[in-house]
Amino acid sequence: MVRMQFFAEDCCDVARKLFLCDGNGKGKPCELTGERKKTQYLLTRTRWFNILCDCGPVTTTWCVYLFPIYLMTPPVPAKHTAPSTSVSTAQAFSAQRKGLSIPRVFTTPGSDPLEEVQYEKRSSRIANTDGSVVFEMEGTEIPVGWGQVATDIMVSKYFRKAGVPQCDEKGELQHNEKGEVMTGPERSVKQVVRRLAGCWRHWAQEYGYFETAQDAQAFEDELSYMLVHQMAAPNSPQWFNTGLKYAYGISGPSQGHFYCDPQTGEVKKSEDAYTHPQPHACFIQSVKDDMVNEGGIMDLWVREARLFKFGSGTGTNFSSLRGEGEPLSGGGKSSGLMSFLKIGDRAAGAIKSGGTTRRAAKMVCLDLDHPDIEEFIDWKANEEKKVAAMVEAGYDNDFNGEAYQTVSGQNSNNSVRVPHRFFEAVESDGEWQLYWRTERCAAEKEGRAPRSCETLKAREMWDKIGYAAWACADPGVQYDTTINDWHTCPVDGRINASNPCSEYMFLDNTACNLASINLLKFYDEELRTFEVERFRHAVRLWTIVLEISVLMAQFPSEEIARLSYLFRTLGLGFANIGAMFMRMGIPYHSEKAQAICGAITAIMNGESYAASAEMAKHLGAFSGYERNREHMLRVIRNHRRAAYDAPRAEYEHLHIKP
Repeated sequence: MVRMQFFAEDCCDVARKLFLCDGNGKGKPCELTGERKKTQYLLTRTRWFNILCDCGPVTTTWCVYLFPIYLMTPPVPAKHTAPSTSVSTAQAFSAQRKGLSIPRVFTTPGSDPLEEVQYEKRSSRIANTDGSVVFEMEGTEIPVGWGQVATDIMVSKYFRKAGVPQCDEKGELQHNEKGEVMTGPERSVKQVVRRLAGCWRHWAQEYGYFETAQDAQAFEDELSYMLVHQMAAPNSPQWFNTGLKYAYGISGPSQGHFYCDPQTGEVKKSEDAYTHPQPHACFIQSVKDDMVNEGGIMDLWVREARLFKFGSGTGTNFSSLRGEGEPLSGGGKSSGLMSFLKIGDRAAGAIKSGGTTRRAAKMVCLDLDHPDIEEFIDWKANEEKKVAAMVEAGYDNDFNGEAYQTVSGQNSNNSVRVPHRFFEAVESDGEWQLYWRTERCAAEKEGRAPRSCETLKAREMWDKIGYAAWACADPGVQYDTTINDWHTCPVDGRINASNPCSEYMFLDNTACNLASINLLKFYDEELRTFEVERFRHAVRLWTIVLEISVLMAQFPSEEIARLSYLFRTLGLGFANIGAMFMRMGIPYHSEKAQAICGAITAIMNGESYAASAEMAKHLGAFSGYERNREHMLRVIRNHRRAAYDAPRAEYEHLHIKP
């Protein structure tokens, strides 16, 4: 998984040449016109696809976010020391920069893209299988070209339901008998698009991202066009939270969040809920082996609740917690990891993300050498057996029914972190050791190898993982060694966990905001061609959107606010590739489909890197670039080799080569 940002001197030389060069990876940048473009992009070798899906840290959600891009830009100087507790802005917003130029591809100056779309009044009604109504709203204004499913999602999930000034048919504000402006829900897609695109433009213009006011207007118009025409979409927390204060003046009490002041670089506590929105969907949080103090177990449930409330998901590696029977500092023995996981599971189940009927999203990771690993592997499979017994006794087997509500482990995705040496033990029919957490800490302090608390047969353990995954789809497997081989910032720590869907893998206590580009909107059925230049334009604009979202965001803890602002991780992906292949008449899992998939991904990565580098030129590179420079360039070179199907011997520092 790539997470890349260059200084200005590096960016055009490396980022633009990254995928847009001769097939041997050493030639001059190609112009990519006519047949050359078709050959370079649409006949990319399938090995590029393999690295993404088999060897790189991308797991089950590849069809939605096949290759999340992690890009960093601004306002911090590069240092060789660890990040400080505040973010220096010495290089931020410098007077030397010009700002970004935004060309128009989808819109024309002076024309409102939202008024060029035909709308109609629709109703949205969502019901349970028993006929009971979950949600209903009438008289909503929806683009004629939208389907009913898109209508239901927009109206039920993304329309703000309260606090929005109400207007009559003429667009004039409505007042009550006291002369106060009447408030209620959003009723039109136009309202939602305007608050998102307008808010992004407002923050970017406020902090000098654009070269001219005309560029700022073009930015808002182009994004509005793409949103209303379903060409792209940000992650759900953007729809939930972004622009509520900007567009409607909606506020609310602070929920304990923090943000980084772009002017001073200081991490501050949020004054209210929406001045700095929570646009990030994906979080990775750490947990200490501590009951009640900051960063500990109970504090994690509070931090998770802040995320779930505003529609985000979170993942944590719980391997730091002691296993069952380990000694406690005050005497006695630990109740074990599983007792605490069940508390977190119940807490997540009680919270509905973003104030909607969507459940909280939670990932639980555990290292394969944890003493409670066997119980963790079997957790959900055993709970499924209880459900089966209750269904046999007459209970409903619906996921929201009483049987599933009775058992534990239903509110998280569980994954085991598997190192390469475990597979070596499986191949050789060797043994696998488990270690008490206290023993590992003691051994590290004393400079010796830890003593195992239990020894298992590696093949039996692998079979146990396979059976549990077959029985209940959990635990998933995260290939720890491979993930860290492709880590671009290892100087600042290892990758220990992921977000719930596993498309975001990076340092603990960081966040990532996502967006997806709808590939089907860039396929010309009449000419049977993929519109590469329009796609590249969209990639650039959405990379800028994601960067702006870091600028304006608030976070659930001071540490996450600091690190997320320092590293500025972004996630850009694509959607609807399956539908596009159906329109093209290409079998989904064919080699040709894989090649096209890899080619589009390469275009997306190369263009997004170039946009990130362009922003770095104007705004400065992210804090960790200089100390991680060689690692980042090595990872980029390996991705480039995969794009051009280079010989395996050319790859650098990989345990498993594509």
